[in-house]
Amino acid sequence: MGFLPGLLGLAALAVLLAGAGARGEGFWTAYAHALLFLYAYFLLGLYWVGIAFYADAERFGALAVPGVLALAAILTFLQALPLGLMGLRRWQSPFAAGLAFAVLWLMGEALRGFLTQFPWNPIVLVWALSDATMQPIAWIGGRGLGLLTLAGAALLGLFWRTGAPRPAAASLLLLLVPAGLGLLRLQGTDPGTDPAVPLRIVQAKVAQAAKWDPEKRRAWLKLHMDLTAGPPAFPWRLAVWPESSIPYRLDPDPEGRRFITGVLPKNGYLVAGADHYDPGRTPPVLHNSVYALDPKGDILARYDKVNLVPFGEFLPFRRIFGAIGLEALAVGSIDFQPGAGRTTVTLPGIPPFSPLVCYEAAFEGRATDGTGRARWLLNVTNDAWFGESTGPYQHLAMARMRAVETGLPLVRAANSGVSVVTDAYGRIKARLGLGERGVLDVLLPRPLPPPPASRWPYLPWLLVALAGLVAAVVEARRHAGRS
Repeated sequence: MGFLPGLLGLAALAVLLAGAGARGEGFWTAYAHALLFLYAYFLLGLYWVGIAFYADAERFGALAVPGVLALAAILTFLQALPLGLMGLRRWQSPFAAGLAFAVLWLMGEALRGFLTQFPWNPIVLVWALSDATMQPIAWIGGRGLGLLTLAGAALLGLFWRTGAPRPAAASLLLLLVPAGLGLLRLQGTDPGTDPAVPLRIVQAKVAQAAKWDPEKRRAWLKLHMDLTAGPPAFPWRLAVWPESSIPYRLDPDPEGRRFITGVLPKNGYLVAGADHYDPGRTPPVLHNSVYALDPKGDILARYDKVNLVPFGEFLPFRRIFGAIGLEALAVGSIDFQPGAGRTTVTLPGIPPFSPLVCYEAAFEGRATDGTGRARWLLNVTNDAWFGESTGPYQHLAMARMRAVETGLPLVRAANSGVSVVTDAYGRIKARLGLGERGVLDVLLPRPLPPPPASRWPYLPWLLVALAGLVAAVVEARRHAGRS
């Protein structure tokens, strides 16, 4: 959703919901308005999910359209529930109605994120249009900026509807002032780079349909190795490969690990995605993991992905869905298992980093383990599932917001793009575009002191609660004044 269409759409929805309450039409009318708006919102924002089904078109191609329609319906059903409450109140104060709309929308986002573990496309993503407009996230978090966005849009529509252009214009301050402060935050800022941490990021552009073909696995592993061994812009110490870039089990194969790490310099390391499989446990345990290897092929660290993609990495309620024939929706007969939790990885001579696998970068407030030890964020992903659609760009935008939120630079390795290095302000310093093949030789940007959103992760929810309290007080006073 673009910024201006999104602003106007939110304003119109707020007017519809408040109007349903003012006319006494109740929960279900308001809920129906929210359903229609949000279904369009999710269909437009998540159409690209259907592209993933064509990676194995013979098995899953026929499910592409029904799959997207069903996903949008589930997300819509959940997120619209709190918004239906707007219809239960005969709103006397446009100001209170606007704040209530913002609070209830964010409650809906939290509800669908908690129940589905799919927090994709929060409303704050409309601010990804520039570096400056993302900066308030450092102070008030994504939900805090989302609160201002929703309230500003709703108040604009509600005040304009009442014929009060001055308050409507004033509501624009909720949108313009944060952007202006963000612009000021970036003036004359350059955290610099660490010359002791040169990196090589590899983007091999392996087609998803070929990724797990047994006859092609060795060829695309060699492609990663050849790109890693290519002439460097300057000597590097750490090579980063994307998610699932090694198509073999590393733990039981020291010879294979030594073969792969033969392309590393003497003091170098490789961080790469690979599946971790433990057949000795009952049932067998499968993780989507990130490994850190040294030139001898020794495993120095491993991080197991915590937030798994429903249907992509596990089949929810497998016993139930399997019994009714829906097991074919899953990518395998064994579900991936979540890891123990976020961690900070430390390698000799390399600043500690927080690894994030794929869409873990979409989770606000969960980019690190909370210990304050991480000095940069590492996001490895495989967005080749989604072709050259808007999906990879949405993913990149959310990852950049994690950099702003934590005050940490971001290193992102994506199989088919977009691979980037950003500074701690989320500004892109180096980039390989979608569909490109190559490497990035870069120096690691330096971190910033932890911003408020990182030091006080519950601050955004405190702001949401405060907005709800203000709405209740203002509405109560308006009713008291008219009684």
